[in-house]
Amino acid sequence: MDFYYLPGSAPCRSVLLTAHCIGIELNKKILDLRTGDHLKPEFLKINPQHTIPTLVDGDFSLWESRAIMIYLVEQYAKTDSLFPKCPETRALINQRLYFDMDLYMTFGKFFYPPAMAKTPFDPEGRKKLETQLELFNTLLAGNNFVVGETLTLADLSLLATISTIDMAQFVKDFNVDVRKYANIKKWYENMRAVTPGFKENREGCLAFQKFFEGK
Repeated sequence: MDFYYLPGSAPCRSVLLTAHCIGIELNKKILDLRTGDHLKPEFLKINPQHTIPTLVDGDFSLWESRAIMIYLVEQYAKTDSLFPKCPETRALINQRLYFDMDLYMTFGKFFYPPAMAKTPFDPEGRKKLETQLELFNTLLAGNNFVVGETLTLADLSLLATISTIDMAQFVKDFNVDVRKYANIKKWYENMRAVTPGFKENREGCLAFQKFFEGK
């Protein structure tokens, strides 16, 4: 399977974490958005929306990280532990995946424009991000995992996002500390211990940092 991605991208890393968990190898193809790789005709034939991550499995192509994660589990996982068949559990995982999408978009709107342009951060944007983190902290109360008692796709997607927000601390005046939330900190430390692929996720976070330090 060909996997078009960037190591520093949180959505891309959530797919890589999923692949690690189910024990499959992806043929990784770095797509450099800065040089317009995503707009080349050969990639537009694969993904007219020209976004990453994008997965190509034979004649089938798919984009949007959470959709790819679910596809990989349903198609290749030997068990359903990451995305259990129980309707209620699966519904909660889906809800948390949508929550993660909103959290990452909130982070992106707040972080990327000023980080790219080296302009001041918007206090209202910071407030919105912190409100989302406070909600995530509440959702984690009394739990080691996002849903249930084992690692699921919800943990993997949120791990990619939270680790990116955590790494963003290197940018001056970002001032959003995920570790100040007790439940998030506990969950994050647990993820470090139990998540296959955590090392590659960390390397991706460092690539994210390196990119902005070179700006």
